[in-house]
Parts: sequence; C-alpha cells; structure tokens
Amino acid sequence: MAGKLGSNSRPLRVAIVGAGPSGFYAAGALLQQKEIHVSIDIFDRLPTPYGLVRYGVAPDHQKIKSVTKVYERTISDSRVRYFGNVGLGEEINHDELKSLYDQIIYATGASSDRQLDIPGENLTGSFSATEFVAWYNGHPDFADFDFDLNTESVAVIGVGNVAMDVTRILAKSIEELSETDIADYALEKLSKSKVKHIHIVARRGPAQAKFTNPEIKELGELAEADVVIKAEDLVLDPASQASLDSDRTAARNLETMQILAEQGTTGKPRQIHFHFLRSPVELLGDDAVTAMRMEVNELHPTDTGYIACDGVGRFETLDVGLVFRSIGYRSVPIPGVPFYEKWGIIPNDKGRVTATHQGEIVPGEYVVGWAKRGPTGVIGTNKPDAVETVALMMEDVASLTPVADASASPNAIIALLQERNVAYFTFADWLKLEAIEDERGKAQGRPRVKFTSEAAMLAAVKGE
Repeated sequence: MAGKLGSNSRPLRVAIVGAGPSGFYAAGALLQQKEIHVSIDIFDRLPTPYGLVRYGVAPDHQKIKSVTKVYERTISDSRVRYFGNVGLGEEINHDELKSLYDQIIYATGASSDRQLDIPGENLTGSFSATEFVAWYNGHPDFADFDFDLNTESVAVIGVGNVAMDVTRILAKSIEELSETDIADYALEKLSKSKVKHIHIVARRGPAQAKFTNPEIKELGELAEADVVIKAEDLVLDPASQASLDSDRTAARNLETMQILAEQGTTGKPRQIHFHFLRSPVELLGDDAVTAMRMEVNELHPTDTGYIACDGVGRFETLDVGLVFRSIGYRSVPIPGVPFYEKWGIIPNDKGRVTATHQGEIVPGEYVVGWAKRGPTGVIGTNKPDAVETVALMMEDVASLTPVADASASPNAIIALLQERNVAYFTFADWLKLEAIEDERGKAQGRPRVKFTSEAAMLAAVKGE
C-alpha cells in the first residue's frame, strides 16, 4: 500500500458525477476540510460544466450565472480535475467507477419532470417547462425541439420561478431577448412568435404561489406585456390570510400582485393572465392541443396546517394552442445506482446512499442536491446540503475498504477513457470553448453566443 488512506501519499480518491451547483459545492466542501488529503475527479455527461446554471437559469438572469466564478476557483485547485463528455452508464459504467474511486458522489440533479396525468397530455403542443427551458438555453439534447409559436394563446401550468421564467421569455420583446445569451435558434423562432396571451394557471390561490418576489415584479416591468389579475382573485380565505403572518415572501408577492391588478392593462401587445384556483383536467384537440379544460377549486386547511384544494365540480375551457407544465421535477435513474421511484430521488440517509428507501447503507456512495432531497430550494440551498454529505463522507473514511493502489492512480481513469477513444473535455478545454463563446457574444453585444451541439463543441476545441 502506498500509504494510509487519506494521507498525502495515498489521497482519498473521490468521483463526483455531475458538474452542476451541487457537485461543485461538494467539491468545495471536500477541499475545505483539513483532515483528509483528497483527489477529486468531476464527471459530466456534457462537455460543458455548471449544469443548471448554464442550461436552467434564464438567459435574462445573467447576475445569477456569475456564481460560476466560485465554481471556477474550485475546479482550478490542483486537487480537482474535470472530465466532461463522460456519462455514467454511457462512456463508463457504475462498476468501473466503483473500482477506480474510494468514494462516489452523485450530483445528477433532477432532469425529468412530473406529469399532469390527464387525458390529452400527449397531444402535439403539450410540453414540460423543462423542455422549453433547456431548448432556449441551448442544451444539446433539446436543440432540435420544435415549439409552434404561431398560436396566439399559451398556457403555463404552475406558479414557481420556472413557470415565471417561461412566461417572461414568451412575453419579452425581441430587443430585450437580444441582449441575453439565449440560443440563436430560439431567438430566431421567438422573433416570429405570434403569442399574444399567456395564461398562468395555479391550482391554489395567490398566497400559495411559489415564485419569489423579484420574479413577479419582473412581469410588471416588461416592455411589451401587461399583467392581468382580477382584484377579486386576490381576496383571501381566512386560512390563507393567516398564513401570510409567517411567510414574508407570500405577503410581498400578494402586495405586488395587488399593485399589478390595480394597474390593469396599458395597451401593450401581449397580456399575461393569472388564473388561480384552477386545475387542468383535460387537454382537448384531435392531434394537437386546441383547448384546456379546467376545474374550479376551493381551498381548505388540513390538520397539518397545509392549505389543500379540491374541485367543486364547475368547469371552464381555455382556448390555447400550446401548454407548458411546470409542476415539479424528478431525478432520472442511473444504471447500477439505487433509485426510489415514488419520490424520484436516489434513496439516502442524510446523503449516504441506501440500497432501498430506508434500507441499508451502500458503502462509499453518496448523494447531494436535488437527487438527494428532491427539487427544492435555490442554487445556494445546495451548499449546506453538500456540506452535510461531505461531513458523513469524512466520518466514513476510517471504515472504508480502499480501491487497489493501481486503480487509485490518477492515470487509471485516463487510460480507460483513452482506450475507448472517449473525447473527454478537460477544464482547459472548457475555458477555451468559453473564450470562443464570449468572443462571439462580444461581436453582437451579448454575454456569449453558445454552442448548442456536442459535435460543434468538440470541433471548436479539439478540431474533431
């Protein structure tokens, strides 16, 4: 043996699967602890790092994307390497990864979405918000999607921040979008959009809306869209009114919505309509969506304090040609890794992976972020979450069975990938690609112009 596990001569070899915020926060926490010497390899299925920050954060929210400067410091540490374009279950399998690393962290996020489970959901024109967001952000998996924006009316189901992002992108003028890093093909498509009415549909009331206050305020500041909220829809039931006392965000949201309701329409070419206490029950149309049937709901508090809703048997129909559901995300199973289907997460005990839900601990395997706790919180929420998991990892080092010394060599993974002719992306490769994107953006007065295909990324950097 080259030395004690976690020593300078035999560092703890850690693989992090997923190069989004939770993966980088986990790497940062590993670097900050002083007891154990570590050697970290971060893997991502795509050539590009940063995950949700690159492909999920709205293109007109550049300030949020500046968090990548923190991640850049982490990955520039000599103890960290980046292997982009290497997918677990694709270029390398679970057993191979286990044989090369003492510990594995899954930071794979929640890339799928929840279904409405209503008739007509599979009609043409029915999409998840996830698909639309990934498309306009230039995600290679979604670059070929086609969204028919020739319709005048669109429904966005849900009242979280993602629903607000989708609404804002549909409602913004092309001049506003031209200053962002939205994908070129999306900019072209949106420039020809005929969308005039965007209907935001919420199954509960305004006090239960999950968007943050800046998101609802932004809707009221758009150059070409008015917000339409009926004053009577903002009159709260007693339970909702009482809930505002302990929820400052909801209270501020209600104040903003009241201002928007009073403001009314000002003659702008587009309108954003809020429909509270409505649940979609069916999408109508022969081959493509032409309308959405909704049931009217009423609220009632439960014994736990949660304010639930139930249909009252009255129905309304909304004429729409495009529907985006934004009702929650789910993780996707990884071959060889436990998965708890009911919650859509990797089963775990505070970050230690378990074989089944509440089952036995799987030695040496850990999880962080949305794959650990479900799709909750904002980007920064992943930091304490990662710190919790890393603390458990450090506790477990003494009882670990290390991988063989030959396998623990940093060269072992490189040899395996080279043997398979995998064109993996290093962090230096990414910096080169980023510089090209930034230069292309500068020429257009934009933050960057993204590459939207893996082949184009590889060609730009590696000449392949």
